[in-house]
Amino acid sequence: MPLIYNTPGIGLAQGAANDPTLVRALQRDLRALGYLKQGIDGNFGPGTVLAVRALQYDLLNNDGSSWSGDDGRAPVAMNSYNDDGTGGRRVTSITGTVTQALAQCLEALLNDPNVPSLPDANDPAAENRAAMLAISGTASTVAPTPFIAAMVVLESSGQHFHVPRPGDSDSFVIVGFDRNDQKVPDHVTSRIGQYTFFHHPPRAEEVTEFIADPVRNVQHAYGELREKFDKFVVGPTDKADDRMAEHALLPLRLCKYAPSDQRYMRDCRACAMAARKVDIVSGTPCYPGASITYRPTPYHPSATYSGVPDRADFACDWPYAARRYNGGGVDSFHYQTRVMLQLLTAPASIGS
Repeated sequence: MPLIYNTPGIGLAQGAANDPTLVRALQRDLRALGYLKQGIDGNFGPGTVLAVRALQYDLLNNDGSSWSGDDGRAPVAMNSYNDDGTGGRRVTSITGTVTQALAQCLEALLNDPNVPSLPDANDPAAENRAAMLAISGTASTVAPTPFIAAMVVLESSGQHFHVPRPGDSDSFVIVGFDRNDQKVPDHVTSRIGQYTFFHHPPRAEEVTEFIADPVRNVQHAYGELREKFDKFVVGPTDKADDRMAEHALLPLRLCKYAPSDQRYMRDCRACAMAARKVDIVSGTPCYPGASITYRPTPYHPSATYSGVPDRADFACDWPYAARRYNGGGVDSFHYQTRVMLQLLTAPASIGS
């Protein structure tokens, strides 16, 4: 199917006299292909520029391999769609501008059944409500559902699909982008939701099993959180400094309830409510004796929190695992703090 912006002399770019209808069509295609974070509004803004530049980078460099090397290959090599048919390349540089050559690459990608598209929803608000109910109603012995539900709320505001608003028709699945190649800022190193893929595009089964289905989508998060719990709190891979400062002599604690108890890894809200509450401000040590302190960061512009359940009062080590799920450094402590607060605001049905 031909694209409406695949025309001679096209030059969609930030600051140009763009036709909003063409830009909306472009944005929808960039969302479907996993390059635009959000927004189908007809405005060729900074987000669209980043998406176009990331696509151009992939057309020049992405051979289908995994950036991390451990999650397999993509179903296609993106750079193969940059062939002009004569042995040359349609796209030769990263400019952030959509020319007909780039539009031709987009058309080839979108018309190839081997290139999966990200899902969108007819009624995203209803889909989001159903997703959160399904996630919060899941019983798991891998990791505690209340922690997973809190993390979903933090990372995507509890949304599986973007909800359109006036002037913006975006209803695609929520997606985030990591750009961890410091030498090449246009390189998207991974795409994240409650899943992380280091190759692009995703394979068809990954779209079905991890992206489209919200419950199966978060199963990856359960496994990853459990791995952090098993290996990154008291070892053997690494140790959590906050846990070592607060409970250095205790063995790893899964839950205060026995597996036969219906509250096993489900009563986290009650534990959060019962814990001593602490207030945090900029300059508060991240744990007893720490040199690292809470401070505003680009990801967390405020370092002031009130009534935070004290992680040291929990009879388990999931608060520490939740922090390690987010890596290390001050941002991980912000993340942990917000998870603790989210446990308090979760519906009772999630945690009991």
